[in-house]
Order: sequence, then C-alpha cells, then structure tokens
Amino acid sequence: MIKRIAASIRENWRATILTPVFVAFEVLFEVLIPLVMADLIDKGIDAGDRAQILKYGGILLVMAVIALTMGVLSGMSAAKASAGVARNLRHDIYYNVQNFSFSNIDKFSTGGIVTRLTTDITNLQMAFQMLIRVAVRSPLMLIFAFTMTIHISPRLSTIYLCVIPILGLGVYLIISRVHPLFTEVFHTYDHLNTVVQENLTGIRVVKSFVREDYEKEKFGKVSQKLFRNFLKAERIITLNMPLMQFCVYSCLLMVSWFGARLVVGGSMTTGELTSLFNYTFQILMSLMMFSMVLVMLIMARSSGERITEILAEESALKSGPQHLSEVKDGSVDFEHVSFSYVGDSSHPSLQDVDLHIKSGETVGILGGTGAAKTTLVQLIPRLYDATVGTVKVGGVDVREYDLTALRDQVAMVLQKNTLFSGTIKENLRWGNENATDEELEHACKLAQADGFIREFPKGYDTYIEQGGSNVSGGQKQRLCIARALLKKPKILILDDSTSAVDTRTDALIRKAFREEIPDTTKFIIAQRVASVQDADHIIVLENGRINAFGTHEELLANNPIYREVFFSQNRGGEQDA
Repeated sequence: MIKRIAASIRENWRATILTPVFVAFEVLFEVLIPLVMADLIDKGIDAGDRAQILKYGGILLVMAVIALTMGVLSGMSAAKASAGVARNLRHDIYYNVQNFSFSNIDKFSTGGIVTRLTTDITNLQMAFQMLIRVAVRSPLMLIFAFTMTIHISPRLSTIYLCVIPILGLGVYLIISRVHPLFTEVFHTYDHLNTVVQENLTGIRVVKSFVREDYEKEKFGKVSQKLFRNFLKAERIITLNMPLMQFCVYSCLLMVSWFGARLVVGGSMTTGELTSLFNYTFQILMSLMMFSMVLVMLIMARSSGERITEILAEESALKSGPQHLSEVKDGSVDFEHVSFSYVGDSSHPSLQDVDLHIKSGETVGILGGTGAAKTTLVQLIPRLYDATVGTVKVGGVDVREYDLTALRDQVAMVLQKNTLFSGTIKENLRWGNENATDEELEHACKLAQADGFIREFPKGYDTYIEQGGSNVSGGQKQRLCIARALLKKPKILILDDSTSAVDTRTDALIRKAFREEIPDTTKFIIAQRVASVQDADHIIVLENGRINAFGTHEELLANNPIYREVFFSQNRGGEQDA
C-alpha cells in the first residue's frame, strides 16, 4: 500500500523533501530558545546586567524569527506536496478506472469509487501533510528537548521516562480499537453515496411513484448508521486528550516539586528551572501531536487500503500479444463459446454457442428476458471474454487484437442509452470527434433523428442535460444510433435500441441500414419480430442456448417459440389469451 501511494508523489518530491528539512531547522531553533532564555534570566535579569539582557534578548529575537520563517516555509511546502499527491492519486484512480473491463467495474459500486475519489483521498492528503511535517516535528522535538533536559538536570529527566510508557500504552489501545471502526465507517460512506446517487439519478421515477418518504427513510437509516459508527470512533479518540493532559500536568507537578527543591538547595538556577518547564511542554506537546498523527494515520490507513484496491486492480482484458490493429472485415464466428459472469464454467450464462456470420449480413436476435441476448453480443467487442471457446472477428480471435482497434470497428448501442451533458453535436462527436457538420446531419438522417433535432430552437447546438433528461426515450435512442454510425464501423450492434420508437420509424432506420451501410455486419436485438423479420438470419435464444437459427420463413415454419411470438404480436395477444 505504502509503495503504491508513494508512487503518486512524482513531481512533488522536492516539496516533500524540503518540508522535513524546514521542520528540522524550526525544531532546532525552538529547542535552543529556552536554553538562551535561561542565560537571559541567570546572566542578565538576576545579575542586573543590561548589556547581557540586550545581548540575549537580541539572540532570542533572531532565533524566534528564524524559527517562524522555517515554520512558514514548512507549512507552504507541506501544503503543496500534499495537494500534489492528492491530485496525482485522483488522476491515477480515474485513469485506472477508465481501463477497467466490465468485470472489473462489476466489483466496485459507483458510490464506492466516488467515495475513494473524494473522502478517502482527502483523508490521505491530510495524513500525508501531517506525516511530512508533524510526524517529523514530534520525534525531533522529543529527542532534542529530552537531550536538553538531560543536559540541564539528569535526575529530573527521569520523570519523562516514567510517563512515556503510560502514554504509549494508552495510545496503542486507542489505535487498536479505532481502526476497525473507521474501516466500517468508509464502507458506510460507500453505501450512503450509492443511495444518494440512485435517488438523484432516478428522481423522476421516485416522484412519479410518490416514493419520497421511502427514499428519505432509506437515506436516514444509512445516515444514522454512519453517525453511530463515527460517534463510537470519536468517543474512543477523545480519550486521547485526557490521557495527554494527565501526563502533561503530572510531569509539570513533579518537575515543579523537585525542581523547586533543587533551586532552594542551590543545585539548580531559576533560569534552568524555567527552561525545564519549557522543555516539559515541548516534550509532552510533541507526544500529543504524535498521538494525533497516529489517529489520523488510522483513518488514512483505512482510506489507503481502499484506494490501493482501485490502483492495484488490473483490467481483466489486455490487448493481444500481436496487437493487431486492422480488422479485415465484419465477419463474426462463435466457436463453441460458453460464458459465465463469475468465471465458473459450471454456472454458464451462455452455453456452447456455435455461429458463423458473414460480413455485411444482418442478424436478428430474439429471446425472453434472461436469455443472454446482451451477453452474446458483448463478447464481440471484448467487453467480456469467453470462458470457453473462441470468438473471432474478421477471421481472427478477438484476443489477438489491440483493444482500441477492435472497439473502433465495433459500434454498440447499449441497452441503457446514455447521453452526456453538452450539445447534440458534442454528443454525436463521441462517435467521431473529427466529423463535419455534414457528416453529423447525414448520420442523424439515417437514424431518423434529423427531423426532431431541427425542431429544437437551437438545432444541433441544443444543450443536452445530464443523462439526456430533456429528450424523450425514442429521441435518445436515435441520437445514440447516429453516434454509433459516425464511427463507420465494420460491425454495428443494436441492443434493443429501437424499443422506444414507433414501428414506422423502426422500419425507416432498418431501410437506411440496408441502403447506406450494406457492407456493415448488423446485429439487432429486439423484442418485436417486425424489427428483425427481414434480417438475413434470426437467432432464437433460450436459457443461454441457441434454440433456433434461420430466416423468418424457416423459423415461422419450424420453430414453435418463434411462431408463438410472431402470432401473439400480430394478433394482439389473442394466442396468449
């Protein structure tokens, strides 16, 4: 974990190194100040020597200014280093997530990734700043101040040796009990973010079903759990302060008692006793700060483990060793393919699929809910890898291609259509960032989107709200189809992507496909037989297996499942009744 997080320092190494250096000088001068102050009292004030008072007063002023300057410089460099590390961590996490395959993404909830990018990184940023500043300052202050107390009075310095074990044991007990609680707190944060995200994303559904009270109750339960865990952790942490105060005041009382007797006995001066009081505060404050650092590191440890989870996660899909960048054509072959989402061949979602599709053919896919229609087509652009068997595109195993090159040639309109905040033009250019306005308009005409776009006051410059909330489901589907067409792919996959458009518009889209992109292989998943009946081949899937494969006429004559669906849709459901 430490090695991975340390790798995010990168260009901030100079500030990271300079901070402890500045801190060391700051501590050095702070420790020397009480020693000079003792000389000021003994040689100047008690002796009534004005010259010595001015001399040591001037030295104290210079040392205080230097200590203050070093403190400011250490604070600035620590802030710069910690902010830079946080920025790099966000960069590394976000970029790594972009490389995840679908199977990697399935392991982490969206709320969990958001928490890692926000709360967890903020915790690490604070901990890193304390680590290179306070965690350096505390041990140095402890060592230097303790050395000075030994120099002034070896007998009184043993007081600190008695207190330090008590303090260390107390801090250890606090840390050991708090760490599991903070681990649970951050898991609850994940759940809380997920609840909020689901509510905001589906706010229209929530309101249409009048489920606001239910959502409030769900949020309240998670929030209350977070409160309880945090409260329990904070209650334990607050024991740190009474423990520190007990140690500080105990030391002060003992130093005062024994020190006063030494002064009266003449074996210690008033200035030395005064400096001992200062060193007592420095030693015990350094211990207090160190304990605070340890508490912060407990929180950071939990956050660091969660961040490392993301950074250590490697994509389950890698480009092939050959890194083939050219896809010959749009032919697709499934050679006895089985697939399982859990990677266990004994629980397959697809079973022994054997298909051979020529380039330029149109293939319809029908099947009930859970028949694995989407799973089948997701293997073509390697969104997942087959568990058993081989998927070939252009006659080559998809695992041999460079991933980017393969996916550039396979355009897929997913079942859940997504548009991003920005203009219609900006959304369309996801398919081809260099597309001209004419190419955008042509793709939209093929997708039957040009008409409704021109009805908007700003046309193609109309702003799309997040998630496409200001366009209808059918409009969103047509925009996504147009976006896919702009890639000019060798294979086009429509995963139930015309379900929200009327049958006439659906027919016009399919007609445009036949006339405008005859060389593109087209896979159309649909619920309506009318959407696929003119396809070259139709696949009927049932429970992850191919139940039938043929043309509309062949299936109508020979396949009872297809025939039942066809007649139920064309007779208004009479046969089902």
